Amino acid sequence: MSEVIKNRYDFIFLFDVKDGNPNGDPDQANLPRADVENQQGLVTDVCIKRKVRNYVMLRHELKAPYDIFIRQDNILNNIIDQSGEKPQERQKNLCENYFDIRTFGAVLSTGEGAGTVRGPVQFTFSRSVDRIYQAEHSITRCAVTTEKEAKAQESREHASTFGRKSTVPYALYRMHGFISTVDAIKSGFSGADLELLWESLLNAFEHDRAAARGEMNPRKLIIFKHESHLGNARSGQLFERISIQKSKELPRAWSDYDINIDKQSLPQGVEIIEML
Repeated sequence: MSEVIKNRYDFIFLFDVKDGNPNGDPDQANLPRADVENQQGLVTDVCIKRKVRNYVMLRHELKAPYDIFIRQDNILNNIIDQSGEKPQERQKNLCENYFDIRTFGAVLSTGEGAGTVRGPVQFTFSRSVDRIYQAEHSITRCAVTTEKEAKAQESREHASTFGRKSTVPYALYRMHGFISTVDAIKSGFSGADLELLWESLLNAFEHDRAAARGEMNPRKLIIFKHESHLGNARSGQLFERISIQKSKELPRAWSDYDINIDKQSLPQGVEIIEML
């Protein structure tokens, strides 16, 4: 493992969706999530973290120190209980072996208990630059699953079964992220972990294709690297330097937006790194 990071980072991640549902809301019949007040699209932080975890699983095949703690089929209490004799030892071993604990933190107080790890990496909800349209489409299925359905279908002269599919025609989403050196020291989040995080964000959608998600693509990752471990400027000041203007009233592609990065008079000790 490489050394723990020594710099604070803030970043903006831009991604878009075309004819897909980036994050369905189970409380709204799986419609694309949206702000009820202004109809901007939303993608939860949990959704993006899941994609990062899934990429790391594929990249490192669940081998320590890049195993994934929060994943299907894991019985968390068993893992916690078997990781050491004392709570501090268990927490240390879990942080060393699991990438997502070092990165996002975890509540490890169940079972025998290993306390709580506050992750150095935090994401906000992703919010679309413009309001979205929640399109609903009727879809049909000609096959049946039971004898009862088959008979019902025959009585309707071979009528198909109808269903629904929800999509966003097009939307550009903006997510903010924060990386704390103070919390990285506690969890052991290293320079190698940081590089893997950037790699995961830029490649997460490539291995997450599904009929429901349409085309999802990373468009830009803008990183503010601080010289100081506590930071050389407030994150809000830096995020305001990134402005997005649309060139069409109804954007339908990444090319319909202009991304402006104000690099003039940067606070001393802050560096801008652009990926994509």
